[in-house]
Amino acid sequence: MTHLENIKKLFSKNFIESPLLESFEVGKIYLSSGHLVACDPVITNDMKSFTTVFPKGDFSVLLHKERESNCVAYAEIIFSQEEIFDWKLATTEGQNVKDLEEGEVFGYPVESGMGCFMDADAQNSLNDLEQRLYHSKGVDFMGIYEEFFHEYFFDENGAIDQYAFLKPSEDHPGTIFAFETGYGEGFYASYIAYDKNNDPVKIVTEFIEIS
Repeated sequence: MTHLENIKKLFSKNFIESPLLESFEVGKIYLSSGHLVACDPVITNDMKSFTTVFPKGDFSVLLHKERESNCVAYAEIIFSQEEIFDWKLATTEGQNVKDLEEGEVFGYPVESGMGCFMDADAQNSLNDLEQRLYHSKGVDFMGIYEEFFHEYFFDENGAIDQYAFLKPSEDHPGTIFAFETGYGEGFYASYIAYDKNNDPVKIVTEFIEIS
């Protein structure tokens, strides 16, 4: 079974039937432009948005954890409750699935152990924040993870949670949904479900394949 076939089997209904997964609705992400980015925000802050344009607004986010390890296996955003007609590998500008060899996927690399979903506007806000912090702190600047992300995941007592909703700008409503990725570092693909009108129903990024 290919990754895409497995995604279809797991996520084409509005609930997950696998006993190997535990699912949580964790909150809502706000998309201001509908141009969605998935990346490791620490190392790929210039990642292009997907070619599919998504609706604007607030949308439910779900995490699906592998029960045995308690690690994040899948992250999902739901855009509508329409019946799913088709699934496709998510691509960015310049990517064509016809160029892939058997077993290959498009996706994003993770080195920090963290992935995210964010609107392209929120990505711009994050990059602006990083530049402001860098110029204001100079040699004391420790990097965007330590300066921004770390406090959402760790406090003096240790780890807070495996995910967080972050707001890089007080002047813009865009949010970043950041979370731990599977067992850590890797290369991870996303898949988009479409309805009969070719409008996106949901997007799922896979970190641990559960079949």
